[in-house]
Amino acid sequence: MKLSIIIPAYNEAPTICDVLRRVQATPFEKEIIVVDDGSTDGMRELLAGVREPNVRVLAHERNRGKGAALRTGFAAASGDYVIVQDADLEYDPHDYGALLGPLVAGDADVVYGSRFTGSPRRVLLFWHAVASHTLTLLSNMLSNLNLTDMGTGYKAFRIEVVRRLALRSERFGIEAELTAKIARLGCRVYEVPVSYHGRTYEEGKKLRWTDGPALIAAILRYGLLPGRVSTHAGLDTLSTMDGLRRYNAWLWQHISPYVGRRVLEAGCGTGTITRYLAARERVVAVDVDQHYVSTLQQRYADRPHIKVEWTDLASAQWPALEGEALDTVVCMNVLEHLPDDAHVLARFHQALQPGGRVVLLVPAHQWLYGTLDAAIGHYRRYERDSLRALFERCGFEVEQAHYLNPTGVPGWFLNGRVLRRAAIPGPMAGLYDALFPLLRLAQVLPLPWGLSVLVVARKPAPAPAPALLAMEAG
Repeated sequence: MKLSIIIPAYNEAPTICDVLRRVQATPFEKEIIVVDDGSTDGMRELLAGVREPNVRVLAHERNRGKGAALRTGFAAASGDYVIVQDADLEYDPHDYGALLGPLVAGDADVVYGSRFTGSPRRVLLFWHAVASHTLTLLSNMLSNLNLTDMGTGYKAFRIEVVRRLALRSERFGIEAELTAKIARLGCRVYEVPVSYHGRTYEEGKKLRWTDGPALIAAILRYGLLPGRVSTHAGLDTLSTMDGLRRYNAWLWQHISPYVGRRVLEAGCGTGTITRYLAARERVVAVDVDQHYVSTLQQRYADRPHIKVEWTDLASAQWPALEGEALDTVVCMNVLEHLPDDAHVLARFHQALQPGGRVVLLVPAHQWLYGTLDAAIGHYRRYERDSLRALFERCGFEVEQAHYLNPTGVPGWFLNGRVLRRAAIPGPMAGLYDALFPLLRLAQVLPLPWGLSVLVVARKPAPAPAPALLAMEAG
């Protein structure tokens, strides 16, 4: 395990050397990345004298703010985990073990160190604490997290999370942006108590009451209109879809009667359907994106009946399936990403036991294809009848094939064809999910369109041998 410690620093000459000494004393393999954010108090000259091989100093020519310093540090990090360490003496590096615990155990993707649940804690300004609690409350209302300390200077991340975040903030708004975007990505967030030795303004504290309105604006901006959340081309859309709790629960209720006990999930993505499959006897979840695979491997590390493996469904070999006896393939919004869909369906046929089923969902109607599809790598969209014929050519008996979610068509057309967006805005998706109990009433109508096509197809059991038929007849 290697730890990257990012220290954003501006005019911290009185404390920077002591902070580096304390960080160096922690018992971890580590790299220390100090980002000098345009200091003018002699700190840059102090850092020039640092000779430890695991310390790197990156410098901004002018003061740009904590957010800019963190973005510079995150881009340079190479460890397995990342911790943000303020350059003053308010936070104690002895708490690193507590911060890293949930990450190393595989329980968390992000850990916040709470100043309000730990001890010792220096007693300071009442109204400063009121402001911190108020900002945390507002952030929680928009992110649907239940943090006690959104603005803490101690945050720890898995490196994969840091690399995926698309961050823009320059100044203290970075705390609100980080919180909003890790919530939007569905990261597993833990909070642990840490000690806090706060400074007074006379001792050098930089956050002022005038920063309050800017922090409120940042919470509202990133909570309501976060912009691009991830650097990954399709993760924003998948994370938005993962947040459609009512729709996803309804979809699972729709397909669960056809899902057996031993399941291949072909294209697990961020785990939207995996969480429902987890109660089955055996689950083999595969994906071609290593970020998704590593995330779910961490999430299900303590469940031996769930195997998560990297697999390219477009390749000739699927080693993850060796020795597996599967009665169901669940493939949700994946086939459209593969250049040779007939090859993949034929491989599903080979992987299934006789009588096994494929439960498949794909986007419907080529006339809906737009920038949303292009952004997440769709080769095509499908019509119901042509998809049924494709299954039959691959040896399946189609038990049902119908359009789903007709009320989702206008939103997809508006965003992908008219507005030419690359991702669905979170608030629009949230409104759709909130209204879904009403919108789903349209599903009972036999409409000849929908946002998706659902197919349930069965691999026929082999016909009995003639001699066996004669014995049964006798």
